[in-house]
Amino acid sequence: MAHTKICGVTTAEQAVACAAAGASAIGLNFIAASPRRVDVTRARQISRALRAASPKTLVVGVVADMDLDAMKALRDEAELGCLQLHGDEPAAALSALLPHAYKAVRIAGATDVARAAAFPGEHVLVDAKVKGALGGTGTTFDWTLVVDLAKTRKVTLAGGLTPANVAEAVRVVRPFCVDVSSGVEDATPGVKDMARVRAFIAAAR
Repeated sequence: MAHTKICGVTTAEQAVACAAAGASAIGLNFIAASPRRVDVTRARQISRALRAASPKTLVVGVVADMDLDAMKALRDEAELGCLQLHGDEPAAALSALLPHAYKAVRIAGATDVARAAAFPGEHVLVDAKVKGALGGTGTTFDWTLVVDLAKTRKVTLAGGLTPANVAEAVRVVRPFCVDVSSGVEDATPGVKDMARVRAFIAAAR
């Protein structure tokens, strides 16, 4: 059974509701250009609320192109369980954060898959490669590209997943986890539709 990560959550109330619906992890976005960005104070509130309500739910901080000291400081100040490195971070930076970090790699072809496989750590996230975007585009990619990768690594599959297609994605890839953000929103980025969240988690299972 695939784990589920609901990413781009912006309030403690929605984070707790997603965890209650069965989410394994909650993603908090710290990328300045994202409409789902939260600051450290808000992130700490969410982390503490989840720790009180659902202590087994992992809180993941999504970052891009921060230096190592800044990432460590953010992790500690926001009381995060893990970091998702979504920029062009080198393998050495990831290694310094293991085991509580993993790399996100944008996939368009076999070369990208090979790059994902080369990063250290047990986990890796794969997302659609869209020019000019780090992620969160709501775009899918060819899932068959990462089937073999998912046999050797704990793959989190992201990119355009919705309640309508996640069951097929899980069937094809057999990922460790599936990650969704815009696919469980209606109109406002960062505001999750809880009916869609519940449907997504049920379909992923």
